[in-house]
Amino acid sequence: MRALAAPAEFFIFLVLAALTLPVSVVVRCGAAPAPRTAVLSLERAFPLDRRVDPDLLRARDRVRHARILQSVAGGVVDFSVEGSSDPLLIGLYFTKVKLGSPPKVFNVQIDTGSDVLWVTCSSCSNCPQTSGLGIELSFFDSSSSSTSYLVSCSDPLCTSQIQTMSTECPPQSNQCSYSFQYGDGSGTTGHYVSDVLYFNMVMGGSLIANSSAPVVFGCSNYQSGDLTKSDKAIDGIFGFGGGDLSVISQLSSRGITPKVFSHCLRGDGNGGGIMVLGEILEPTIVYSPLVPSQPHYNLNLQSIAVNGQPLPIDPTVFATTNNRGTIIDSGTTLTYLVEDAFDPFVNALTATVSQTVTPIISKGRQCFLVSSSLSETFPLVSLNFLGGATMLLKPEEYLIHVGFTEGAALWCIGFEKAQEGVSILGDLVLKDKIFVYDLARERIGWAPYDCSLSVNVSVTSGKDEFINAGQLSMSSSSRDMLLELLPIGLIILLMHVSRATGFPFL
Repeated sequence: MRALAAPAEFFIFLVLAALTLPVSVVVRCGAAPAPRTAVLSLERAFPLDRRVDPDLLRARDRVRHARILQSVAGGVVDFSVEGSSDPLLIGLYFTKVKLGSPPKVFNVQIDTGSDVLWVTCSSCSNCPQTSGLGIELSFFDSSSSSTSYLVSCSDPLCTSQIQTMSTECPPQSNQCSYSFQYGDGSGTTGHYVSDVLYFNMVMGGSLIANSSAPVVFGCSNYQSGDLTKSDKAIDGIFGFGGGDLSVISQLSSRGITPKVFSHCLRGDGNGGGIMVLGEILEPTIVYSPLVPSQPHYNLNLQSIAVNGQPLPIDPTVFATTNNRGTIIDSGTTLTYLVEDAFDPFVNALTATVSQTVTPIISKGRQCFLVSSSLSETFPLVSLNFLGGATMLLKPEEYLIHVGFTEGAALWCIGFEKAQEGVSILGDLVLKDKIFVYDLARERIGWAPYDCSLSVNVSVTSGKDEFINAGQLSMSSSSRDMLLELLPIGLIILLMHVSRATGFPFL
């Protein structure tokens, strides 16, 4: 007869019991003829005769669980992903973050091209009040959070870590402020706040635990450009850059998460995907080194090939300087190539397919009327990077479907000509691939992947499996992890006894 497995709640009870019940511990030292016994007397945090708000209990447990998790090992943080790369639908990917006490949920765009996490302040006067994305907009109010405080100009964070051109300390105010301008001309200004960020932390053994940590983020009180439009309004932007103030840097510097994050953005269907502060493992991933000392994730793009034929492009047009280079940016929907690379690409692609499709110009863009399968008509495009890493693009990753004309599908080149000397690889080419931003080893890796499938994520003590847009698959290993935590509680008790009795521990 097979023994029934005890539920996980039972083992949680055992762990907490080991940490809270009064115990008698016998400590023997050398050849002492008789043991010395120490009895720990514990008192209740909440008296039996007083009713306690369950929210207070949950908040207390949340802080305690975060301490336990951080004392054991760092873990992987899992974020849900919504949105898509289709510019005719949404044209962006976003996730949810919970901030403040009590926690409030905000929908924020995933942006690897900037550093700071910011959300809209309740004091913002010109910010959108509704969103065409079908989400309810939220506004942050620091006065409504018991764990929030404003970052002052004298705070070390303002005077050292984030002392950049985007940081301001106006003489009429003591608040550490910021002003960001994005590539599309939109912008935001506001001030920095410190508050609690809540997240799901994945430990070894597939254990999901609610955890939290204080982080510094921006509170926007003014927005401009496309950020003021309601059709694709969002609560803010989640910067995943490598700067000191990015959430990935703040958490990894304290050993809460590894110094690596990964995403897999689904391109078809309803979009979505996977986003983790951790390393997705996939045997086919190829890596290229990051260009050091750059404010963005710059890679050394060396050449482009269409249907295996290298294009006549001078490699120096991709070289990284102050105003040139190639960056990875999930906050950009399309992809932008410098003029010296864009023109040869469009010409070569058009020449390759002109015998099987009808090339036309639509709204100033090179398009094609296609009556057959894309994969049978259009070639693969290769982006070749330093270190021998090649990014293969299928037709759907450099073309966008804009409609139908004369009974044929109208597909247009989704690459744009960059106005300046920086080539930007946006969601159009990032989708349907695993991307690993290994900041510890200063490299970025990628591999083609169906982002609706599960992925393996590296953690301190093994691998955890995420399925369907970041949902973790639980197994009996969760129970095993709880059993591993049980002796930790006993060790903590022994350390307390050691201090009380004067005997050394171990």
